[in-house]
Amino acid sequence: MRMGKATRDAYGEALVEVGRRHPDVVIVDGDVGNSTRAEKFAEAFPERSFQVGIAESNLVGVAAGLAACGKIPFIASFAVFIMANAFDQLRMSVAFPYMNVKVVGSHAGISIGEDGPSQMGIEDVALACALPGFTVVVPADEHATRAATHALADSSGPAYLRVGRAQTPVIYEDGAPNFQIGKATLLRAGSDVTIIANGIMVAMALEAADALAREGLQARVLDMHTVKPLDHEAVERAARETRGIVVAEEHLMHGALGSAVAQSAAVNYPAPMRFVALDDTYAESGKAEELLEKYGLTSRHILNCAREIAHM
Repeated sequence: MRMGKATRDAYGEALVEVGRRHPDVVIVDGDVGNSTRAEKFAEAFPERSFQVGIAESNLVGVAAGLAACGKIPFIASFAVFIMANAFDQLRMSVAFPYMNVKVVGSHAGISIGEDGPSQMGIEDVALACALPGFTVVVPADEHATRAATHALADSSGPAYLRVGRAQTPVIYEDGAPNFQIGKATLLRAGSDVTIIANGIMVAMALEAADALAREGLQARVLDMHTVKPLDHEAVERAARETRGIVVAEEHLMHGALGSAVAQSAAVNYPAPMRFVALDDTYAESGKAEELLEKYGLTSRHILNCAREIAHM
């Protein structure tokens, strides 16, 4: 797979496209637009861009007010800042009144590397999933990010979109034409084991599937870009039609994609499962590749878990 743009870059470009289609779209920035790439929208539509400084709680409050007036605000900051610092405001000003605010968390996961644990959003998806009414999307590459940004702009209600700083491999060479909120994308067919992943772990899931194929095992790979609402039908089919499921995500093990898939399978069709995620710990400062290896977020770790299930 060739390397593509960082998902934050794709988000910034897509936001400008969305702005051209939707005159009611506005942005509210917390003085990090150069990092989240929201600055691209501000350059194109300065009259629809608002700066509140480094004040995430106020950022959310202003966005909720704009949504109450009929605007479609996109707000972005580092994932850990926007979700952890401003959680109460998201709860009371956005989720509870069901405001049409689109929240974007950039620099998510441990792959931001040298910035260290204080900057790493590893709880953000769980926090977003905990907010009633929120749609939660974690795209795998630049094309899926563009599709997700457009889809969220066209949808009604609060949403969280997770993007990252590092360049990501291109998964969708044709531009993710089948992207649909709430529907997993089948990237590879297989009957021995299913690998369900999102974000940067999708590319690693495909690498693991290639390695399994060399061993004579066929892995189904699902890009579960939407954590909420989850594609329960895809999970049930995977549980029924393969020997079990491996879930891979760049997030804490509890409360996000793995928890959602396990709950879905438990209700509809229990199956053996393994989880590749950050195991109840914060990471540290370091190079992204070294951190992903140390904390078990690589194709090799997915391969080992899939192999266990396939040989049951």
